[in-house]
Amino acid sequence: MRVPFNVPSISGREFEMIRDAIARGQLSGDGHYSSLCRSWMSKFTGAHDALLTHSCTAALEMASILLDIGEGDEVIMPSYTFVSTANAVVLRGGVPVFVDIRPDTLNIDETQIEAAITSRTKAICVVHYAGVVCEMDTILAIARKHGLAVVEDAAHAFGSTYKGRAAGSLGDLAAFSFHETKNIVSGEGGAILFRDSTHLKRAEIIREKGTNRSQFFRGQVDKYSWVDIGSSYLPGELIAAFLYGQLEKSKEIQDDRMGNWQRYDAALRKYHNLDVGLPNVPEHCVHNAHLFYLLLPNLDLRQEIIRRLREDGIGAPFHYIPLHSSPAGQRLGRSIGELPVSTSVSERLLRLPLYPRMGDAVDWVIDRVSKHIEDMF
Repeated sequence: MRVPFNVPSISGREFEMIRDAIARGQLSGDGHYSSLCRSWMSKFTGAHDALLTHSCTAALEMASILLDIGEGDEVIMPSYTFVSTANAVVLRGGVPVFVDIRPDTLNIDETQIEAAITSRTKAICVVHYAGVVCEMDTILAIARKHGLAVVEDAAHAFGSTYKGRAAGSLGDLAAFSFHETKNIVSGEGGAILFRDSTHLKRAEIIREKGTNRSQFFRGQVDKYSWVDIGSSYLPGELIAAFLYGQLEKSKEIQDDRMGNWQRYDAALRKYHNLDVGLPNVPEHCVHNAHLFYLLLPNLDLRQEIIRRLREDGIGAPFHYIPLHSSPAGQRLGRSIGELPVSTSVSERLLRLPLYPRMGDAVDWVIDRVSKHIEDMF
């Protein structure tokens, strides 16, 4: 049996909605299906509003523009994250300031944030790793104390909650991903969410190449023109139609993923006694089954299990190289301390295949992982 790391989920109505979008005659963005997605996400998360983007990267870049990140401004973030989190800051001339992660949830260590704050700090960007939301009450309190904005990089966290509140509704701004490796997909795609109305009007302008085109189409101005910096951050209507087909079935997709996640957890939790770490979800968080990972004791064991699983036909990759240790991170950012947890996790973490309709593939992965752990420990 061959088991790839990821298979994009198809809910059943995506193609029907794409055909309908074509029949409606508008293929550029912000049409019928973009509007449906926007309303759906606002209601689902409780955020003030949401705008579709062509990627989570685009949403993060918009957030940096909206917060007026400029030359030398600093944004605190975890080192253990994807490059887009930092690139969004660097592209505006800002400096990503890397702090370490917690060893339990692999989220930013909130106890280290205040030590990273300087007179140049403008924002804190948190990353909800594996769909487990960061300790937002503490982080938001720090932000209020120091007059900082908070951005949620919620690329992993669509459908997750923290103390009953949805990921994407907690920070000033938030970014979702609908990349094909995420729970809800549109191939490529994303969204930027707003806690209140503060940034919405300008966000529409930035997203439409710096023009007030959206206001023109709503009849609020009689012509549109260039009024601010911006770029083309919105997706086409076919992407939005596909995404709405996913959103309609999001509960079924998430429930399927959760069932597979729970099967992994029930079968592999026993290896915790062999110094194999598994995902940790605090009681006040509800995760979305985005990732199931193992933390092996060391790099050599991790690499050997990857090799053996590859021979079994199972795709099981590692994850990020910490940004603070990457060539660009060393050149363009700065670190608070040595960040030992980020370094250690990067060398030991192994992700298992997880996607809807895995069926017996879950049992095959469990069987092979169990055999290799028992052979090697």
